Amino acid sequence: IFFSNMPNKPVPNPVSTTEGPPGPPSPLFSDKWAVDTQQFSPLKVETEYFGSDSVNTVGPPPPVSPSPSVSASASSLDNDSFGYDYLQMILSARVYDVCIETPLTLATALSATSGNNVYFKREDMQPVFSFKCRGSYNKMVNMTDEEKQKGVVACSAGNHAQGVALAAKKLGIKATIFMPLITPSIKWEAVDRLGAEVRLEGADFDSAKQACMKLAEETGRLLIHPFDDPLVIAGNGTIGMEIMKQIPNKELDAIFVAIGGGGIAAGICAYVKRIFPKVKVIGVETVDACAMTHSLEEGHRVEEKSVGLFADGAAVRLVGAETFRVCQQLLDGTVLVTNDELCAAIKDAFADTRVVLEPAGALGIAGAKKYIEQHNLQGKTVVAVTSGANMNFSRLKFVAERADLGEGLEALFTVRIPERPGAFNELYAALSQWNVTKFSYRYENPDHAFIFLGLKLTNHADQELIIPRLAEKGMEATDLTNNELAKAHMQHIVGGRSVVEHERLLRFTFPEKPGALKYFLRCLKMQWNCSMFHYRNIGGDVASVLVGLQVPPGDNDSFQTFASTLGFPYVDETSNVVYSQFLR
Repeated sequence: IFFSNMPNKPVPNPVSTTEGPPGPPSPLFSDKWAVDTQQFSPLKVETEYFGSDSVNTVGPPPPVSPSPSVSASASSLDNDSFGYDYLQMILSARVYDVCIETPLTLATALSATSGNNVYFKREDMQPVFSFKCRGSYNKMVNMTDEEKQKGVVACSAGNHAQGVALAAKKLGIKATIFMPLITPSIKWEAVDRLGAEVRLEGADFDSAKQACMKLAEETGRLLIHPFDDPLVIAGNGTIGMEIMKQIPNKELDAIFVAIGGGGIAAGICAYVKRIFPKVKVIGVETVDACAMTHSLEEGHRVEEKSVGLFADGAAVRLVGAETFRVCQQLLDGTVLVTNDELCAAIKDAFADTRVVLEPAGALGIAGAKKYIEQHNLQGKTVVAVTSGANMNFSRLKFVAERADLGEGLEALFTVRIPERPGAFNELYAALSQWNVTKFSYRYENPDHAFIFLGLKLTNHADQELIIPRLAEKGMEATDLTNNELAKAHMQHIVGGRSVVEHERLLRFTFPEKPGALKYFLRCLKMQWNCSMFHYRNIGGDVASVLVGLQVPPGDNDSFQTFASTLGFPYVDETSNVVYSQFLR
C-alpha cells in the first residue's frame, strides 16, 4: 500500500516523464483512521498548463487570486492558478440530463464477513453501465455552439465510447468513435445502437488513437478525453457529492475508487477533501497497471512500459496531467491488488447485488477488502465505488476459476510422496478435512511421485496448517497458490514429464484476437526444435502460450536476441519448480 501525502512540495511539470530527482520521500499518514487535517498543507502549483498533450482540451483561464478555502487540504484547488474552482464546477455539473443519482447500498454479506459497514456506490447502474457518462456529458454540454456544430471524436475500446455516444445522442451532436479491430462486438454494437458512428481501425488501441487524432486535426472536431479534462473531472466529482449526501449520518471513514487515468479519483477527491477533509479517499490499481502509484512515488508522471490487460477498463500506461495534479495534492494513498483478488471482489459483488461487475469495476471493492484486512479494521464505514459492469462474457470462466484463490479459500500445492502402495490413502487421510479441487499424478520413478493438489479451504488460517501436517507424515509440500505458471497452465496440462535435452520453457502473453495464434506461430519460426506447446485463452482478451524449445548452450546469446525481438511479453520459466517437478 502506498500513501501519498506531500505537503509544501512543488508539483513538477508532469508532461515530461524525465524530470530531475524527486524530493524527499513522502511521510506516511498516522496510524489513526481519522486523518489529521493539518497534514494537508497548501501545495505550490506551477502555472504551466498541464493539459498541453491533449487535442482541443480546455485551456487555462487567466490566473485568479485564490479565494478562502474551506479546508487546508483543498486550498490549492480553490480558484487555483489554473482558474479551476472544482467545488463550483461539481455543484453546477450538468450530468443529470442523462445520468441517474445511483444508489448507495449496504453490502450486507461483505459487511458481515469483514466486520465493517461496507457500502457500494452503484455506478454500474448508469444507463451505459459505468460512470463514464458523467464526465462525457458534462464536457459536451459545455461545448460552444460552433464546437457542437462540428461534432466530436473519441477513442475507446469500452465504457468511454458509450458515454460519449449517449451524450451525443442527447445533445444532437455528431460523434465518431474509433475502436480497435479487436473490440468485442458487444461493445461496439452498444455504441452503434446509441447512434454514434463507429470506426473499427487499427490492430490495437494506439493505432485507433492515431486515426482518431488525425480526424480531429483534419476537421477541427473536439476530442473528448476520457479523463484528463477539468470538465470531465468535475462531472465525475458528482459521485463524491452523492456519496456524502447519501451516507447515513454523514459518518464515513474512507472511499475506495478505481484508478486508470485518474479521472474518477480526482473528481471524488476534489469534492470530498474540500468539504469533508477527514474522509480518506484511496485509489485502487492492479499490481501490473499502477501508473498513478509509480507517479506519486516519483513526484511526476511516469509512463509504464506495459500494463496488464485483465482490468482493461483501468489499463492506462500514463495518467492524466490534470488528474495527477489533483491526486498528488489530495489523494490519501493507493492500494494495489492482484487479478485473483479482483476475481474475488467480483464474486463478493455478485453475492450482495446479483450483478457481475467488470474487473475494473470491482477495483474499489478489492481495495477496500485488502485495506481492511491489512489494517485489521473493525466497525468502520467505507464506500467502494462499483464503477462499471460491462463484462465480457468470455471472462466469466476465468473469474470463477480464480475467485476462490483470490479470496484465500483455495490453495494449490505440489506434494512429494513415496511411490508405494497406500501412499495415496496416507495423503488423503492427512488432508481429509478439506475438499480436493485438483489432483494430478504421473508415474516418474520407483522411489517417489509428485502430486499436483488443489484444496478448498474453510478460512485463511487453513493454508498455514497444510504443509506442517504433511511434513508429519513424511511428505514434502510446496505452496503454489501464488505461482502463475501453476495456475495458468500446469493444472490444465494432461501428461507427464519428458527428458528433453537443453530444453528452455517460455510463457508468452499477447492480446487475443482473430488470427493472433496464427501470427504468433508465424513469428515463432526459428532454428530450434519445439518440444512443448500449450495454448490457453485465459480471459477473453488475453492469450497465454507455454512453449518448450531445445536450445544448446552455445546458442544462448542468439536465443535471447530472438526472444527479445519477437514482440510478445514473456517469462522464462525454465527454473520454475513446477516445470522441474512435473515436466522435466
